Amino acid sequence: FEWYATGRYSLRQLGVKARSHGLTFRKSGQPVTNSTIHKILRNRIYSGEFDWKGKRYQGSHEPLVTNELWARVQGVLDGRNTSKLRGSSAHDFAFTGLITCGHCGCAMVGELKKKKYVYYHCTGFKGKCGEPYTREEVLEEKFTSYLRKLRFDDDVFEWVSRALKDSCADEKREHAEAIARLEKERNRLQQRIDAMYIDKLDGRVSEEFYDRMRTQWRDEQTRCARDIERHELADDSYMDEGVELLKLAKDAHRLFEKQSAKEKSRMLNFLLSNCTWAHGELNAEFKQPFDSLAETAMIAAQASSSKMGDSARFEKWLPELDSNQ
Repeated sequence: FEWYATGRYSLRQLGVKARSHGLTFRKSGQPVTNSTIHKILRNRIYSGEFDWKGKRYQGSHEPLVTNELWARVQGVLDGRNTSKLRGSSAHDFAFTGLITCGHCGCAMVGELKKKKYVYYHCTGFKGKCGEPYTREEVLEEKFTSYLRKLRFDDDVFEWVSRALKDSCADEKREHAEAIARLEKERNRLQQRIDAMYIDKLDGRVSEEFYDRMRTQWRDEQTRCARDIERHELADDSYMDEGVELLKLAKDAHRLFEKQSAKEKSRMLNFLLSNCTWAHGELNAEFKQPFDSLAETAMIAAQASSSKMGDSARFEKWLPELDSNQ
């Protein structure tokens, strides 16, 4: 459901992806067919509801997907059905699967008009919706304006980069402390095993009890070894990725304007969530950590003409300690 809601996959491509991840029929163990995947995507029961004799009921089972995600998938399916024009598919539309209607919550899908103009409209899956068709260029300008909220000057970039470096140093220290704790625990378990082996030789514990406890403690040692390896493999990619995120945020609106439809979709999926469209206005939320970057950019812009110091302008980026370090 999450893959298909992006609008990047046809049913055939989704079938290949699902089978490569091991999706099979429960009884036969055979790979699922494309027609079965289509039935799954259309089946409301996965959202926790089901239809029976013309009425809709809430099931007692735990939903596998949210109602919102299920509705988005229906929108993509319906959008593909209305876009069977030559050289066109929902896969070509930049914003399919990204926006929901602010009136009814249904998906907004793209449709090609006169073989060259792309319009977006509500699928009306929950009933007739009054939101008019919207040109893709209008949506693109709205998204570009949204991404401009991330724009900040070089002073902000340098200050937040320093905060990231401080945070990276904290992380390295935490890795080292965690490794020391795990090695101490692993050694303690080994001492237990050695002591019990002596007890077994002296007849103070039985062979069966010794074997059971040794197996248990060996399993715990294996867990410690895995955790030690995970901490040892942690490198400076945290810092590198953080700086790249800053660069992306700083130039997001300019990069967005230059991308292909597919790359625009990928970029917006990376930066934004909960995008809705109503009355000609776009509403969206920045994903973490871009929400903090947008807030920092706003504060910096407001304070640019004041005497507010760096520590006040960028207080949320100062390194700090909490219960989780």
